[in-house]
Amino acid sequence: MGDGIALANSSDLGEPLELIADVLVIGGGPAGAWAAWSAASRGARVVLADKGYLGSSGAAASGGMTLWHSEPDADSRERAKENRRKVDGLLSDLGWMDRVLEQTYQNVRRIEQFGYPFPTDAEGNIRRESLQGPEYLRTMRRVVKDAKVTVLDQSPALELLLDADGVVAGARGVQRQENRFWTVRAGAVVIATGGCAFLSKSLGCNVLTGDGALMAAEAGSAFSGMEFSNHYAPSLPFASVTKGLMLGWATYSREDGTVIAGRGRGPGGNPLGAALLEGPVYAILDKADPEFRKIMRTAQPNFFVPFDRSGIDPFTQRFPLKLRLEGTVRGTGGLQIAGPNCETTVPGLYAAGDAASREIIAGGVSGGGALNAAWSMSSGYWSGAGAAAYAKSLGGRVHTRTVRGVGRAALRPQGYEAGLDSSEIVSQVQQEVFPYDRNLFRTGPKLTASLERLHALWPQVLAHEPSTLRGLIRAREAAAMVAHARWMYASALERTESRGMHVRLDYPDLDPRQQHRLISYGLDRVSVRLERLTSAALAPENEKELVAA
Repeated sequence: MGDGIALANSSDLGEPLELIADVLVIGGGPAGAWAAWSAASRGARVVLADKGYLGSSGAAASGGMTLWHSEPDADSRERAKENRRKVDGLLSDLGWMDRVLEQTYQNVRRIEQFGYPFPTDAEGNIRRESLQGPEYLRTMRRVVKDAKVTVLDQSPALELLLDADGVVAGARGVQRQENRFWTVRAGAVVIATGGCAFLSKSLGCNVLTGDGALMAAEAGSAFSGMEFSNHYAPSLPFASVTKGLMLGWATYSREDGTVIAGRGRGPGGNPLGAALLEGPVYAILDKADPEFRKIMRTAQPNFFVPFDRSGIDPFTQRFPLKLRLEGTVRGTGGLQIAGPNCETTVPGLYAAGDAASREIIAGGVSGGGALNAAWSMSSGYWSGAGAAAYAKSLGGRVHTRTVRGVGRAALRPQGYEAGLDSSEIVSQVQQEVFPYDRNLFRTGPKLTASLERLHALWPQVLAHEPSTLRGLIRAREAAAMVAHARWMYASALERTESRGMHVRLDYPDLDPRQQHRLISYGLDRVSVRLERLTSAALAPENEKELVAA
């Protein structure tokens, strides 16, 4: 049984698995795969633990994605940065943008060497601006395995291990199929567990509940950009596909047929969201000519599967739409990056992909693929290299350290005699973060009311005591969602302006005086502090503290 972890029914557990590594990577999406390969290619012994199956779980594996990719000439790079700065709320860092563009360029060439089949155009030129998720992740699984990385599939992590000096020294988790705990003692850990989509049934996101962020927060990590975590994506009410590219050829209308102009977001608002507050919204792909419709079906076949199953021809019939919350998966908030190798604020802990804040390259606006896809491969590459070097610097004492698990919520119950069960906690969180008039269109009073209810949930989370390993996993997911919602709303309450995807109806304008970052931290008490922008964003200077709870 896991050291000190409370579990009411533990008699049928298998013998615990105990491993030693230089680097432990938690998460098996693109960022985790790149981190594992990067560390292993530098001679490190690497273990990768994935909540699902490395190569098929997570948002990236479910479809195609564009890449923020440009050729290495100065003009192309400047255009790429300039186009982003027009929409990101002026919170990105040009130095980090340069680094990501260059690393993405190099890694795309590596993917080609790994055997990924990039397509060619009519002139025979290789097109490297996008990736097909299934083939990309299949390639990365093979590459990781070839690098002699020990892969633990279906093995969600539960908590981090710290040594006596507060340095991360590994993690503990569960192997679902073997019904046992696992422990990996490691010199460094990379958190690549993805973002938090609050179990909104968005395609590929049900494993993305923010578990890694909760573990990191229990170890003392801070977060950046959590106010920019309210990304909603259009979807059929009866399907999970949120790939919105095909909707670029749609006309939107209300139930009475009145046309809705646009579907974008930003300080000016979200027309689809505003219309959905008033009643049903419909779309029809009537802007695509017959020849192009064939191309659309070939480009994104999974987008059309729900229509075919329901007997709807989206090119000639109106279909209903809703918006699904994708939180920090397509938002920009995540673990604060404190150094060039994606170090967090806790020694020995690194972050990559959607688990890390993308604010330094995306500012207040991100989305699916594009910057996120470029960031995942770049931050994965850097974090793996940094973790390998850090583990090596510890020398012979790396695996002789006395360690302890620092997980609390649901692992070591405290507080009330009995807490709410996981399903009820998840339901209450969703009631606060799903509604458009609370999270998409924000106001101070509604943020405050939601935050008070979320704070009241936290003691219930701490008191919950699961009886099975499955219940333990679910309880940790519920705790992570409560924590994410509190960091999000505490930060959103402090940003009294509209910037990027953060829209405050009571502060509709962008305020030049608030061109700064907000750092949130804490679990029992959530606080927010202001961080002034610096030219390199590698040595943040904190100017004042704003207590949010």
